[in-house]
Amino acid sequence: MAIKFQYNKTSLQSLEKQLKVRVRALPTLISKESALRVEVKKSKDESKQLDSELSKTIESYDNMVALWCEFDTSLIKVSDVKLGVKKIAGVKTPVLESIEFDEVEFSVFNKPKWYLNGVAILKKMAEIAIRREVFEKKMQLLEYGRKKTTQKVNLFEKVQIPGYEDAVRKIKRFMEDEDNLSKASQKIVKNRQQEEAVL
Repeated sequence: MAIKFQYNKTSLQSLEKQLKVRVRALPTLISKESALRVEVKKSKDESKQLDSELSKTIESYDNMVALWCEFDTSLIKVSDVKLGVKKIAGVKTPVLESIEFDEVEFSVFNKPKWYLNGVAILKKMAEIAIRREVFEKKMQLLEYGRKKTTQKVNLFEKVQIPGYEDAVRKIKRFMEDEDNLSKASQKIVKNRQQEEAVL
């Protein structure tokens, strides 16, 4: 990245200010990136755990597959999922607050007695599946935030900070050379004037 600058004190001050901002921000960005990396790992682990929990729950009721065919699916529905927002290292992530179900009342005398357990089982499975979806979304958002932060860290570390340092160095050298040339020419003029005064 070529940084545009002029060979003067104003440009030098502006570049030094920009460099200082980036150098100060870099440690914060690095710690944000590592915090996001940890949170992504936690979310992945939680998502895997919920996956296995859901699989185990489904497997535990495999022996009831024949019964599920006669289950009335209109007895229970997810009516609302309430989500909150939690900021993790500057990234807004969803947090599951509650799940509301619409349950239709039914007569335990007219329906098979396992329907009560069936409703409880479906509730449990729905809760696990919804929690897993929320963690999946959280993981995606954190991963996206981590990638963006990593890009910014790399931009600062590998491109902008070295670019600004190089530009500052060039301006300082130019100004030193200009100063030295000015002093040398003054010396030459002074020597000539002294020689002319002697003659």
